[in-house]
Amino acid sequence: MRKVTIIGSGISGLSISRMLSDRFEVQILEKAEKIGGLIKCDRIDGNLFHRVGGHVFNSKNKVVLDWFWKHFDRDNEFLQATRNAKIFLNNSLVGYPLENYLYQLPETQVREIINELIDLCSTGTKDVSNYDNFKDFLEGNFGKGLYQLYFGPYNSKIWNTDISNVPLEWLEGKLPMPKIKEVIISNILKKEENLMVHSSFYYPKRDGSQFIVDRLSQDQKIKVSYPVKSISVTNGIELLINDDVASEIIVYCGDVRELSSIVDIDDPVLIGALVSVRDLRSNGTSNVLCETDDNDISWLYLPEEQFKAHRIIYTGNFSKTNNGGSARKSCVVEFSGKQEKNDMIEELKKLPGNLSPLAFNYEPNSYIIQDKETRSKISLLKSCLAKYNIYLLGRFAEWEYYNMDKCIESAMSLNAHIVELDRNAYLKPAIV
Repeated sequence: MRKVTIIGSGISGLSISRMLSDRFEVQILEKAEKIGGLIKCDRIDGNLFHRVGGHVFNSKNKVVLDWFWKHFDRDNEFLQATRNAKIFLNNSLVGYPLENYLYQLPETQVREIINELIDLCSTGTKDVSNYDNFKDFLEGNFGKGLYQLYFGPYNSKIWNTDISNVPLEWLEGKLPMPKIKEVIISNILKKEENLMVHSSFYYPKRDGSQFIVDRLSQDQKIKVSYPVKSISVTNGIELLINDDVASEIIVYCGDVRELSSIVDIDDPVLIGALVSVRDLRSNGTSNVLCETDDNDISWLYLPEEQFKAHRIIYTGNFSKTNNGGSARKSCVVEFSGKQEKNDMIEELKKLPGNLSPLAFNYEPNSYIIQDKETRSKISLLKSCLAKYNIYLLGRFAEWEYYNMDKCIESAMSLNAHIVELDRNAYLKPAIV
């Protein structure tokens, strides 16, 4: 059997490993002490801590759903919940997405926004392809009033960047495109949102996304605390990792920006492609596990500039087992970038719920940020690496804002590609 090495044990690495294991001899290399990547969790005095956000599962893709549920007992191991998200505005809770709950805003504000939406209906909104960037798209489709109230401040906060420099491609398949008439009708009929992927979701009864990690890692050959420092070609035949691990195929699920210092192959075009992605931008997050007052919210968005945090994820409402160490419920408060512990403690005092901190975590890379050339750079790099049987997979390897379901979907696509090449004997030895 051909040897395949997966670098990275997040949801992408674990998924592709299981998919390829039927046909190849697969091993996973993980630089951290614990597997799971961005979706790993820990217990803090009995309370479950999603160290980076709060990860749930659902998909609009039936093929993804079918593959996922082959590995889990949906009825006995998972809970199904309806998303109950809110926005905290003017010290009040407003429904999410905001455009469907304008009737909950002050009357003066509602009149201004509705008048602007009616004007947009009469003049017509442009097709997505006609917008130059994310900011123009939001203003053009929702009007300046809604943009200034919510879309601008919230997206600028969470991405921690000037969103006028962010292209629209990252929205594909992630958010429904707004239709102004439907927005107005939804407010008249008070119609609930059900188009978003996670308007309902599945969540493990115990251990959250760590349960998913642990199940998918079963029977997989995984080496932890193993940082990959070099990838080279030996004897013109095999790929060699750290002068130690030989492999015929590599699936890289790590940070693509690090590859230029890792890949040691004398190929000028490949070297140029590696260098071109070295400066891609990302945004980290600081997360605080907290106790909170009882509520029935799943996500609470915080667009106002008076708050440094951008959202609260009420993971304690996802499963009662997440609150094993407290008489109160737990939640995760998320801040963009690196925040000092004392500053976050002070910020928690401003937020609703009488929050009490239990644990802190900083993840230097949580969100990818694209510019107009990102996808073309990644595409070129993929084609260069494929000549040597090296493939990119996952959020930070492909530089796409993938949620769990999209990671699995991309893994399925790559699996089909590799299997087809192998079946037709098109997988060639790496030759330099």
